[in-house]
Amino acid sequence: MPRKVVQGPIRDKEKTKQKLLAAVGKILRVKGYSGLKVSKIAAVAGFDKKLIYEYFGSTDKLIDEYIKSQDYWTKFNQTEDVDLSDGGQELSKIAVLNQFENLKKNKELQKIILWELSESKPILRKLVEQREEVGDVLFQHITDPHFGEDATRYRAIMALIISGAYYLNLYTGYNANKFCGIDMKTDEGRAEIEKAIVELIDFAYAKK
Repeated sequence: MPRKVVQGPIRDKEKTKQKLLAAVGKILRVKGYSGLKVSKIAAVAGFDKKLIYEYFGSTDKLIDEYIKSQDYWTKFNQTEDVDLSDGGQELSKIAVLNQFENLKKNKELQKIILWELSESKPILRKLVEQREEVGDVLFQHITDPHFGEDATRYRAIMALIISGAYYLNLYTGYNANKFCGIDMKTDEGRAEIEKAIVELIDFAYAKK
């Protein structure tokens, strides 16, 4: 017998919060970050703006919660299902390949990354710091012990690979189809980039 869903203050509050978060995403996707005003968010969600303050404390905290829900790296946690006896080689591939694909699909996250590059705001700095914290845990506990005195070199290689994965998605998403003659709008073109990512990570481990 299906479980009966009971309406009530707690359930209604959660539904309202989710609608407010969804409104942030819709505005970000259509209007960009300049459209994220308290009255606009409330109107798109279909609620009085006082609920934003009641449930989140402020507009910034609402936006902050939405941003964290979209960011790939702050949610990354795949170490449980990956054999780490290779010093993080396979995990590194999985992490970057998934990031590359995730950013292609997530237009809201693309807007957030562009926002980070164009403005300096506490909520954006906080997100950047959280990403760094997640990355540092992975480096310190998995790849740094494997590479030893070459740990910083590997971090530098990953910095180039990860930033490249960001840039290729943003560049081809907004301005062009091709980069270095590779059509990033095709599965074949993206597959070539994915193969290059794997080869670069394998090369870094082979040089250990």
